[in-house]
Amino acid sequence: MGLSSFMFITVIFLILFFTDSLALDSIRQHQSLSDGRTLVSSEGRFELGFFSPDTSENRYLGIWYKNIPLRTVVWVANRCNPINDSSGVLTINSTGDLVLLGQNKSLVWWSSSLKRAQIPFVQILDSGNLVLRDEKDGNAENYVWQSFDYPCDTLLPSMKLGWDLRTGLKRSLSAWRSPDDPCPEDFTYRIEPQPGTYPEGYIRRGTGKFYRTGPWNGLRFSGSPELRPNPLYEFHFVDTDDEVYYMYKLVNESVISKLALNQTTRTRERSIWIEANQTWREYSSVPRDLCDDYGVCGANGKCTIGQNPVCECLKGFKPKSQELWDGMDWSKGCERSVPLSCQDKHTDGFVKFVDLKLPDTTNSWMDKNMNLEECRAKCLNNCSCMAYMNSDIRGKGSGCALWFGDLVDVRWFADGQDLYIRMPASELEKNKNTEKTTKTRVDGKVKAAMIAASIIAVVSGMLCLGFFISRKRKAALKEKTKRNEMVDPSNGGRKEDLELPLFHLSKIVTATNNFSMENKLGEGGFGPVYRGILEDGQEIAVKRLSISSGQGVNEFKNEVILIAKLQHRNLVKLLGCCIEGEEKLLVYEYMPNKSLDSFIFDHKQEKLLEWSQRFQIICGVARGLLYLHQDSRLRIIHRDLKPSNVLLDKEMNPKISDFGMARTFGGDQTEGNTNRVVGTYGYMAPEYAFDGQFSIKSDVFSFGILMLEIISGKRSRGFHHQNHGITLIGHAWTLFQEGKPFQLIDACMNDYSQDLSEVLRCIHISLLCVQQRPVDRPSMPSVVLMLSGEGALPEPKPPGYFIETDHLAEPYSSSSKHGLSSTAYSITMTVMEAR
Repeated sequence: MGLSSFMFITVIFLILFFTDSLALDSIRQHQSLSDGRTLVSSEGRFELGFFSPDTSENRYLGIWYKNIPLRTVVWVANRCNPINDSSGVLTINSTGDLVLLGQNKSLVWWSSSLKRAQIPFVQILDSGNLVLRDEKDGNAENYVWQSFDYPCDTLLPSMKLGWDLRTGLKRSLSAWRSPDDPCPEDFTYRIEPQPGTYPEGYIRRGTGKFYRTGPWNGLRFSGSPELRPNPLYEFHFVDTDDEVYYMYKLVNESVISKLALNQTTRTRERSIWIEANQTWREYSSVPRDLCDDYGVCGANGKCTIGQNPVCECLKGFKPKSQELWDGMDWSKGCERSVPLSCQDKHTDGFVKFVDLKLPDTTNSWMDKNMNLEECRAKCLNNCSCMAYMNSDIRGKGSGCALWFGDLVDVRWFADGQDLYIRMPASELEKNKNTEKTTKTRVDGKVKAAMIAASIIAVVSGMLCLGFFISRKRKAALKEKTKRNEMVDPSNGGRKEDLELPLFHLSKIVTATNNFSMENKLGEGGFGPVYRGILEDGQEIAVKRLSISSGQGVNEFKNEVILIAKLQHRNLVKLLGCCIEGEEKLLVYEYMPNKSLDSFIFDHKQEKLLEWSQRFQIICGVARGLLYLHQDSRLRIIHRDLKPSNVLLDKEMNPKISDFGMARTFGGDQTEGNTNRVVGTYGYMAPEYAFDGQFSIKSDVFSFGILMLEIISGKRSRGFHHQNHGITLIGHAWTLFQEGKPFQLIDACMNDYSQDLSEVLRCIHISLLCVQQRPVDRPSMPSVVLMLSGEGALPEPKPPGYFIETDHLAEPYSSSSKHGLSSTAYSITMTVMEAR
């Protein structure tokens, strides 16, 4: 019996030992966590234990990232009450509270909660939240106490920043005093709810306001354009009778991100962990510049970065002290140039100001159920009301926000909001007169320009007519000898004619193995394309125009000479041509990776094209178009930009091809008209497809479509959304308006998480390119700058082709017209027509 009892006790001991050892993420009553041991969340993301910060020897109980070699502490229990040795113990006491004990079991810290658990246990979650729970409670999200309710300097995903108005619980961030002292500094970030006002976030130094987020507008804080919905974050703001808080979540939970106060730089930083570099990369930081400093321009002043000086009074206001203002002391702010006539509400009105960070909402009022007209009437009936706007800008706008007294901390930025500011009748009249004067000047300039254009058009027409007659006569004289001049067999099979290499037919026949089927690369609308190898080993691609192509020798030659003179790394290089008898051949550099569509629209190949390569292709095509539109000898409009006309060399560099439909312009001409619309449906700009009007902005539209296809991996032509049946453009626009542009990204891309802001920026730029009106689209120089820069982008207006209709599908399709297939080297030559 003695041996049996011993074995039984041993087994029980081992079970208890291994149970305690395996429960690495939690401890229960009568268990403890001593200095030197840690708890690790179930998936190994966060760790709870004792640590000493920086150069300090003091010990603190904290939470840090487990899988990051650079220890980053996100929460500290005993911030201002350190333990000066390794005697610290975390346990659950007899009343169910979580307690931290120091020397001689002295109480260092405890979880203050009015709730009680019958069978308490504490657990570290993969969210970084330390929770005290009751094992008898079947709801895993019912916490007796949680560390997320008591943040330190870091806001983690799914963590609330704000107030529980029922219990009075305040959740705010406070910076560490120094790198080796986590005790709270007087540098804080919090949401400050005031009953009936428009809530927003403030960073304070002591009691003074240091930075203001601007109020929440339904999508983001109005002064925080970096919070725009993107593929990395989802932002949430809740404002009810029970609680007011801000929270963010990660779209991709594998990304490691935090928002923290930096006591050294006095900034609030949003960061992402970059595994490849083993470092934190700053995603955004505030304050960003001088205009982010709270109230830098004083009351009723406006701050604009890039303007000198940065401060100016709002329209209808003047400096309170001109002397101080001229000395760049703007602290006194501005006052009205003309007082309001509040006794007669009909004499006052409102002027619309655009692109503003909304004023401080300390003296504001909000009603979520009013519309904009009701909001205006509400403000007009109150003599103290200075401004109004929709409190929620989503959709067509809703809700009402009113401001009373001075308008403080206003700045301008490109992604700002509208605000209607109250003005007396005299200022309203000035505003109308200014608009009339501006319109009159513009009308005068337009009339003058029209007269000048008419004169130039008449003179140009006469010159062109004379030139045409002269060319006609010369062409007739040269017609008899042109075939002999095109090719000189005695010159090694080649001849330079206007710097254009001419190949002998026999050389090309040998290179392509007599145009064998094994060498055939594809079939275009005007004939097949063959791969060939010249005698010197150079690989070439040969386009063999069919006899029925309709191309004359002169038209063919002129078109080829045009392409041959284009020299740019992102344009396909034409090596030469051959015209002998009925044969008309184009010879150009061989592209081993064929065309872009063979990658982005192929389920197997698209996985090989990561975001970095896609972005380089986008930038390369943009540079190629910039050259055509601005830097080449003649301005060239391509008119048929699409993935099958973007070829890829062995290093995946993009090269624009197929100039068969291109048009050239000289001088300052940027647009033209045609009665014969050619191109590919799905890529043509609306004004070209319906009215035959083409310009450099037509190519910009096609480039925007190309960008959307590269990002999404979906074809523009034939795209049909399963729920609302809109085009690819409409789908992208809808997602952008709903704050979900990340849903557009090709699911096959796995490496874009580190460059999410770049992907989002490209979606934004593509929507600017496909706007309905050509005048709203950026030029290619602007597109190239936007792709390479990081500045704020303008808001896009609705795109063309928002709804796809079947009757558009065939009339403007080049494939229906010429039988084009989507292959590399599908070059089509222009059939010249009179204008």
